[in-house]
Amino acid sequence: MKIKGFMTVCVALAALFQITTLNAQNMEKENRVPEHLSAFPIGDENTQYAKFFIGKSYLAQLTGNKDLNVPVCNVTFEPGCRNNWHSHTGGQLLIAVGGKGYYQEKDKPARLLLPGDIVEIAPNVIHWHGAAPDSWFSHLAIECNPQTNKNTWLDPVNDEEYATATSQKSKLSAQAAQNQAVWYATYNDKLTETDPELAEIFGNFAFGDVQQYGKLSTRNRILVTMASAIATNSVTEYRKTLYAAFSNGITPIEIKEVLYHAVPYAGMSRIEDLLEIANSFFTEKGIELPLASQSVVTSETRMEKGLALQKSIFGNQIDRMYETSPANQLHIQQYLSANCFGDYQTRPVFDAQTRELLTFAILISLGGCEPQVKGHIAGNVNVGNDKQTLLTVATQLLPYIGYPRTLNAIACLNEVIHEK
Repeated sequence: MKIKGFMTVCVALAALFQITTLNAQNMEKENRVPEHLSAFPIGDENTQYAKFFIGKSYLAQLTGNKDLNVPVCNVTFEPGCRNNWHSHTGGQLLIAVGGKGYYQEKDKPARLLLPGDIVEIAPNVIHWHGAAPDSWFSHLAIECNPQTNKNTWLDPVNDEEYATATSQKSKLSAQAAQNQAVWYATYNDKLTETDPELAEIFGNFAFGDVQQYGKLSTRNRILVTMASAIATNSVTEYRKTLYAAFSNGITPIEIKEVLYHAVPYAGMSRIEDLLEIANSFFTEKGIELPLASQSVVTSETRMEKGLALQKSIFGNQIDRMYETSPANQLHIQQYLSANCFGDYQTRPVFDAQTRELLTFAILISLGGCEPQVKGHIAGNVNVGNDKQTLLTVATQLLPYIGYPRTLNAIACLNEVIHEK
């Protein structure tokens, strides 16, 4: 049952409580819970009831007025976590608010739970609930008839029972499921519903095989995948990377800056629609627009500062480009300095090392940009991104841009940086 009006009330209720936030940059998700799984606080690890759970859970008490006597809490489960079989003498209401989970009554099929789903649990019905194998999950738990309601805890939901209950969806390896949960803790991919076989093949490859290669941080994997989705104007994939970025502590300014950075490479026609998607996403999250200004140049300084930044990355190559440019094409070199680098890349949101990584991701995703790819491979090396890092980026993007463009990127890498 979906009750959108009730969810609106729940979101309003959440505004009364301070949402716990974590410093998430450059940290691996398995050591922490996602920041923005739902509008409600996640709370502390649920140690008091840990003996009744397989895996870690977290508990945030939302109500405290004893005169009202309506206990409401937010329970969060890590991927694969579930509570024991149990029952309530007074019944219970569950409202899914984040991620993907399951509810199952004894001797009945399991029910998939997505944000907005409500479960009405009758008194004394034996059941369990918890997260999907590949997703974090949060639900509100509302105690019914609290004056007389008592819990009866029974046996754990063993691995076989859990696997059977959740096997109706795509099957991912343990590593792929864990990695996918890091990215998409707050996003429910419809592909698992409509095309479970493809979701399984793609998920095991993109989040299993591919992410085992190289040592790129989760943060940088998300950023380059976002940049690639922008370059290819992939609306669905871009929307998914918004959720991945937001759940992993990438700030709204950084998310927006990837779009800005892509404009001189991919063109405004590819960016504008995605900008609207990002702005709608921010509005949904309660983030006020416009974001704080990041521009540090003026019409008088953009050329000087852009040229200086170019030379700091590419050295004497910039002077040679100016010297060898035909007179009727010199304006393009000037535009590169003043616009591409002055207007955009002087913005302090990302350092030169990150920006060159984003540029490499954009260019190899566009295809047909091999001369520019080679130039920015050299630029990447100059700012500290070695061949292995760039090879990892190309590998990370393989599931999204396909083999031909990936192989072209690797050919450029091998031409510029020879194997030892």
